Amino acid sequence: MTPQLTEIRCNLARGTLALAWADHVRAELPHALLRRRCGCAACRQLRRSGGAVSGEGVTVSGVAPYGPNAVQLQFSDGHARGIFPFDFLRELAEEFTPHPAEC
Repeated sequence: MTPQLTEIRCNLARGTLALAWADHVRAELPHALLRRRCGCAACRQLRRSGGAVSGEGVTVSGVAPYGPNAVQLQFSDGHARGIFPFDFLRELAEEFTPHPAEC
């Protein structure tokens, strides 16, 4: 079971979403990565048909809670359908952060 996510902070200057979990792991995920890895039906269909979701130059423009274990991210390109479960954010942190930092 993934530890509880305790902090989500959007850092526009760095273009990252800063995350912290109850087990003291911290990570920063680039906005472009989050846009490219969006799991909404439209983005999944685009990838299945051989297309690619572009994250180039895209920033997170909003973060809204979505139930007790997820957030909905809105992006500067107008896309706002992606639901990001906390478990998925942790997987991304472990995959794209060489050594997630401990607090």
